[in-house]
Amino acid sequence: MSIFRRLAGLAPVLISVCLALPGGGAAAFSPDAEQQAEIGRVERYLNGTVTLQARFSQIAPDGEVSEGTFYLRRPGRLRFEYDPPNPVLVMADGVWLIYHDRELGQFNRWPVYATPLGVLVAEQIRLDGDVRVSNMVRQPGALELTLVQKNKPGQGSLTLIFSDKPLELRQWWVVDAQGEITAVALTSIEKDLKLDPKLFFFSEPTPAFLDEDR
Repeated sequence: MSIFRRLAGLAPVLISVCLALPGGGAAAFSPDAEQQAEIGRVERYLNGTVTLQARFSQIAPDGEVSEGTFYLRRPGRLRFEYDPPNPVLVMADGVWLIYHDRELGQFNRWPVYATPLGVLVAEQIRLDGDVRVSNMVRQPGALELTLVQKNKPGQGSLTLIFSDKPLELRQWWVVDAQGEITAVALTSIEKDLKLDPKLFFFSEPTPAFLDEDR
C-alpha cells in the first residue's frame, strides 16, 4: 500500500514536541544527479511558498485524530488552529514554537528553529546544510523526502510527502528519538494569501490567581 493511501485524509497538525530536528540513523544517502535535481526542485517549491493555508488532520502517536486549520507565513510563522472542542493552539511567532492549552491556561514554548517544523519556515530553506536528505522515494505521482539533522541523525526524522505535477506538499510525519510517529496531511491548500498578522501573535494568558485579585 502506498504512503499516500496509508495516510489518505489524515491532514494532521504536527506537534510532536520533540525538540530535535528529524533524524533517523540510516546509512548515509548519496543522491545521484537525478535525485539532486529533485531535491533542488523541492527547495525551490518550499522557498517559493511564502504563505499557505490548508485544512489539516493529525494522527498522534497514541492514535488520537485531530483536525483544524493550518496557516504558514515564512519566515518563522505558523499556526495550527484545532477545531472545537479541542482547546489546544500550536503556533510559531517568528522566534518561539508555542503549545497553548486554552482550557488549562497553560503554555510551553521552544525555539521554533530547533523543532522539526523549523525547516519549513526558514528564511532560506536548504536541504544540504544543517538539515540534509537521508532518503528519497519516488512513487507514481508522489515524491517522499526524509530529512535529518546533519550532526544528530539519531534524534529523529521528518518525512515530507509531495504530490507531483504540480509539486505540492500534502503530508508529513515526524519520527522522534523514541520512534513515536506523528502524522499530518493537508487538504484544501491555498497559497499566496494575505494572512492576518494577528494569527501569529501570542498573548500570554494571565495566571488565574491574578484574575482572582482583580
